[in-house]
Amino acid sequence: MSNNEMLFKLIIVGSLGTGKTSILNRFIENKFFSDCPHTIGVEFETKLLNIGKDRVKVQFWDTAGQERFWAITRSYFRGAVCSILVYDVSRRKSFNQLNTWLSDTRNLTNPNSVTMVIGNKTDLKEREVSREEGEEFAQENDFIFFETSAKTGENVRDSIMYCIKKVHQLVIEGKLKLTNTETQKELIGESREKSGCC
Repeated sequence: MSNNEMLFKLIIVGSLGTGKTSILNRFIENKFFSDCPHTIGVEFETKLLNIGKDRVKVQFWDTAGQERFWAITRSYFRGAVCSILVYDVSRRKSFNQLNTWLSDTRNLTNPNSVTMVIGNKTDLKEREVSREEGEEFAQENDFIFFETSAKTGENVRDSIMYCIKKVHQLVIEGKLKLTNTETQKELIGESREKSGCC
């Protein structure tokens, strides 16, 4: 990589059906698919961005929400400069399960990495988790907090760009060290299934 090129690894985790893949589809392609099968294992997407004077290649590692895949998911935290924890504001269980990822976020990602909590599906009328509860959880853990709707697109781009710009700032200030994740990409190879919206 040249001096003006950076590689950021972001991992997105959360319970089954919280809309993780839908958030990424909205951010990367500005599309929403209402009826998609669940993610199997780990999927991989990239997006090139210009941040300041730097060209940034962002790797998005999209993980399955089923509990049987959680052990696999943990192996992909390594080298991540940002973790995005997603819950569904209409399902309290998905919010409670955020605690599952706390130790992994702190212990397996790069030192000084950024963590963001996203409460998704704000377009739904039936809410089980208030905005205040989400904010309190994020504040207690020193995380960034946003609420989004992948369906309408509300706050999706703003939240992810805020996270990426925060990572960029920390890298520029020398507080966050980047690691090459191209080798890990090869572990899932071209055989991965593009199969999900959650």
